[in-house]
Amino acid sequence: MSDEPSGAPAGGAGRPLPSDRELSRMSRGELAELAAELEDVTVVSRTPKPPEKRSERAVLAWLVLSALSAVAFVVVYVVWPHDYVAPSAGDHTIRLFYTPLIGLFAGTSVLSLGIGAGLYVKRFVPDEIAVQRRHDGPSDDLTRRTATAQIAGAAADTGLGRRPLVRWAALGALGLTGVIGGVLTVGFFVRNPWKGRPSALRRTLWAPSDGETVYLRHRTTVSGEVRRVRPEDLQPGSMITVYPYRLSDGTDPERLHEVDITADVPVMLFRLQPGADVRKKRGQENFNHGDYYAFSAICTHLGCATPQYDPLDNISMCPCHQSEFLITEWARPVFGPADRALPQLPIGIDGEGFLIATGDFIEPVGPSFWELRSS
Repeated sequence: MSDEPSGAPAGGAGRPLPSDRELSRMSRGELAELAAELEDVTVVSRTPKPPEKRSERAVLAWLVLSALSAVAFVVVYVVWPHDYVAPSAGDHTIRLFYTPLIGLFAGTSVLSLGIGAGLYVKRFVPDEIAVQRRHDGPSDDLTRRTATAQIAGAAADTGLGRRPLVRWAALGALGLTGVIGGVLTVGFFVRNPWKGRPSALRRTLWAPSDGETVYLRHRTTVSGEVRRVRPEDLQPGSMITVYPYRLSDGTDPERLHEVDITADVPVMLFRLQPGADVRKKRGQENFNHGDYYAFSAICTHLGCATPQYDPLDNISMCPCHQSEFLITEWARPVFGPADRALPQLPIGIDGEGFLIATGDFIEPVGPSFWELRSS
């Protein structure tokens, strides 16, 4: 653009376009007015809002609440006990509040920031009604240059420059709320709740401990009765539900009940028909004892019990959502929403003729989760 006026009309206003020299001498307000003319914008009405200390304090309160909630989120996320302990442990209850608290503080921070911003716009930003005529094609260089002044004028109209306390509170709340996203993102990669100890998701009461033999126990209706399972207790084409038992458990009804209600211990023990065509999963070729196979009774979809067995088709079905598992093919899902096979328990027989667990599950029991691949 030359230093001399072009003489062409500006937008729909009809006045000549200014030169670069004239543009450099214009104030921000004059540039904003020129930008409106170039874009054919007509301001129909503009109503400034009187400053109110009460409204300013309300906005400030919401922004401070947002900032404090963000700080509380970071503190809870980093400091609050979050690792798994058994429900019987004394400090189990406090861990139950971990997830609700980080959700509460994260939500409060974002919500308070939004309310504070909305309240500020409602109470302090002038109400303006403007009409702009539509133009096809991109804006020219002069329009883009003057639009910067128009944007700066709109920012000045917000009044944040005259309210430093609100401005700094808004920046603090916005920054700290952004920290929440950063902490969550980084936390996914650096936090391992099971570091240094076995994961509760991958260890059950079937795991050997202190050299004790883990027997397969059939639960009866008699309180305190212990019935260890022998191979001859099952007929071909039958299934029973079994639970882990150690001799140290004794016959204490409370201890046996505690084992029975542990969510990941129920196991279905199958005795297949002789000569059944069985396909075994790689790495689990020695998990069975003859025609005897043991699989978790917990559905890999949503954790319901799957004790229903059809010996004709060798199918175990979950009654909740009708997932079906083919027992003769490592209990892989063949129907329904489950997408992972039932974990198999390795079993054998001891010198007294009782069926025992020779190890724990090598896959997590129950519903799948992010870090777990389907199989």
